[in-house]
Amino acid sequence: MIASARGILGAAACALLLALAGPSAAAPAPADGPSVAAPASTVPAAPSQTAPPADTPPAPGLSVPAQPTLAPPPASAGDVDEVTLPDKPAVALAGRATWDETVKTITDGIARLRTFLDGAGLKIAGRPVALFLETDDTGFRYEVMLPVEAAPAAGAATLPEGIRFARTPSGKALRFVHKGPYDEIDSTYEAITAYLDAKTITVRDMFIEEYATDLTRGDDAALEVYIYVQQSEAQPPAAPSPAVPQDDGSPASVPPAAAPAQADDGASEPTQKDGGQ
Repeated sequence: MIASARGILGAAACALLLALAGPSAAAPAPADGPSVAAPASTVPAAPSQTAPPADTPPAPGLSVPAQPTLAPPPASAGDVDEVTLPDKPAVALAGRATWDETVKTITDGIARLRTFLDGAGLKIAGRPVALFLETDDTGFRYEVMLPVEAAPAAGAATLPEGIRFARTPSGKALRFVHKGPYDEIDSTYEAITAYLDAKTITVRDMFIEEYATDLTRGDDAALEVYIYVQQSEAQPPAAPSPAVPQDDGSPASVPPAAAPAQADDGASEPTQKDGGQ
């Protein structure tokens, strides 16, 4: 089932030095009076130059800096590209929700994970990810993840109820991009389904959403979501049966092996995301 600087300009002060003229020529002094010297010229002191204060941003929290996506961004939002997802340590929170609670469920889960990581002193190393593990007409089973730089040793961190350490999905995947409100993501899933049907590609019954920009509300037109689907594993061909000797000692002909039956491994033709957000 298939269900996105501050620059501070400083100005330096300039100083202008003014020079006054030298002493004027002395006039003949009166006979009955002493000569008077011309007043000494005075040069004003140059104003001191004060460097503008440095722009010192507040120290960010562990979960504030921009984080890399599982795969480098595509060249164009309309591209369908094959990527290899890395295996990353992560913290995860699982649950089940109805479709009309999708955005709230995901954002609340991300907030809980961020709070835990900041309190535990663990650094986030990737964008938030949501796995849609099972879906039906009324809701879905999910797992929200935040990649981390490294998982602590067993017992080193006290885990709140419902939170655990896990690994992000890894391996080859097809990536599609949704740009626009989350409330309209079903149209992207419909396009994904049409693409996979046209290419006769069968995928696992799970899809992955990675939020390249922060998911805050359902009507955010600036949202960008990477949607990953992974192909189901092909079944290996059946090994031929050994030849059985006949009564005269010659090997019997072996009929061709029947085509292997499709294994019920959860693979299915994708359909659009059930329910509305």
